[in-house]
Amino acid sequence: MDRIDAVTAPTAPVTTAHRPVLVVDYGAQYAQLIARRVREAYVYSEIVPHTFSTEQLLAKNPAAIILSGGPSSVYAEGAPAVGADLFAAGVPVFGICYGFQAMARALGGTVAQTGLREYGATDATALAGASSILEGTPELQNVWMSHGDSVQEAPEGFEVLACTAGAPVAAFADPARKLYGVQWHPEVKHSDFGQTVLENFLFREAGLEPDWTTGNVIDEQVERVRAQIGTGRAICGLSGGVDSAVAAALVQKAIGDQLTCVFVNHGLLREGEAEQVERDFVAATGARLYVANEQERFLSALAGVTDPETKRKIIGREFIRAFEAAEAAIVAEAADAGEPVRFLVQGTLYPDVVESGGGEGAANIKSHHNVGGLPEDLQFELVEPLRSLFKDEVRSVGAQLGLPAEIVGRQPFPGPGLGIRIIGAVDEERLALLRKADAIARAELTASGLDSEVWQMPVVLLADVRSVGVQGDGRTYGHPIVLRPVSSEDAMTADWSRLPYDLLARISNRITNEVDGVNRVVLDVTSKPPGTIEWE
Repeated sequence: MDRIDAVTAPTAPVTTAHRPVLVVDYGAQYAQLIARRVREAYVYSEIVPHTFSTEQLLAKNPAAIILSGGPSSVYAEGAPAVGADLFAAGVPVFGICYGFQAMARALGGTVAQTGLREYGATDATALAGASSILEGTPELQNVWMSHGDSVQEAPEGFEVLACTAGAPVAAFADPARKLYGVQWHPEVKHSDFGQTVLENFLFREAGLEPDWTTGNVIDEQVERVRAQIGTGRAICGLSGGVDSAVAAALVQKAIGDQLTCVFVNHGLLREGEAEQVERDFVAATGARLYVANEQERFLSALAGVTDPETKRKIIGREFIRAFEAAEAAIVAEAADAGEPVRFLVQGTLYPDVVESGGGEGAANIKSHHNVGGLPEDLQFELVEPLRSLFKDEVRSVGAQLGLPAEIVGRQPFPGPGLGIRIIGAVDEERLALLRKADAIARAELTASGLDSEVWQMPVVLLADVRSVGVQGDGRTYGHPIVLRPVSSEDAMTADWSRLPYDLLARISNRITNEVDGVNRVVLDVTSKPPGTIEWE
């Protein structure tokens, strides 16, 4: 976690009985970012859909409730609403953007469609004497707005704390009822004092303590995994990435030798990855590892397939089939096997769930092989101990479990591997070409000392595109390679990394000189949104 300097992390052991801060999701992906910011303040948070009734919310015994932003207008037909009874329950509530407007409207305030919309960076002015959630922030501060409607009059009993050019009521508070809200998005880094505002609500107004860490995640998940698996047996597919490695290490801590890790070499890995998995992970954990060489299975299934969603689903299906085959082999080899393997451990993360349409109101941006592409006749019960975590939290969990830096610090790599970094059909020749180009790019990035400044750098082969080039005094007709270096905190949003020109030049020169069939290297300078990190 990356706000250790903001709040002192607890050293005493903490039980699993944390009352959650509930983030009510009104359909914006920022709901996940709000939950992440709360956790950065060492406070446990959970996300719930806006369809939860007040009774359902209170049944979770929340320490506080945050109402997220969302794409709707409070006046739109069918727009999510919040019951006024929630605000009489005595639970501290903080409204953000749409949640702010929904709170104001439910309590008798005035929300209007004035036509004065605010999007992006905006100056907010704290009014004279304003404190509460704005304590410790300047009178004039830069905030990030995204709204059309605005609160014109605060509900009775509320103090107006701030305004902007387009929102006469941009923040308000009713400390007696512990109700607060802001029109802007404090959860995004573009709001200069956003984390301060959130922490003011959590600590000053809601009276919470910063007593939750990723160490609690380990304790809680070990308990849950033991309860789910009992005396059963499980297998975990290792992909070579940090997610599956941490999931495996956590489950092994819970059930020990009841877990067998299965490494499926699907032929879609990068150069040297198979060797790294077998060497580094086993050395760090002492886990049982079964290696399944399934290159032919995957390449045969992918032959001639160009549609990216179809490729993802094929790879997901064949992963499961490979696991089923591995299960049969493992059980057959274990003469004393007490029962068949019934559980499949996966390193599914929160962004995987969100982007696969797993949240209320979330769009299905892409199907992941371990979320949206599973076959209906799945033979295993899934165990997903990292499903509620972001990538930085997973790295922290991995470090606490004793995994080496080579694993926990590894840049993200998609489960479907190079199969989705080839735009077009996948075959041995194209894989070999992409592996070599990728290895060059990774080696040069590492040599430059910039690994830690880049979230990940997909190298993409445009296999169905050729362009004219000149190499060795002759005309060539080769493929382009795309470099996609991005910077991010959690993969929910990302920007392209401004790598030094001389580094880009070295990568380009080496790839075009050393990789047969490539005569052009291009740089992807698209942020997310509108693009995604991977091309497929």
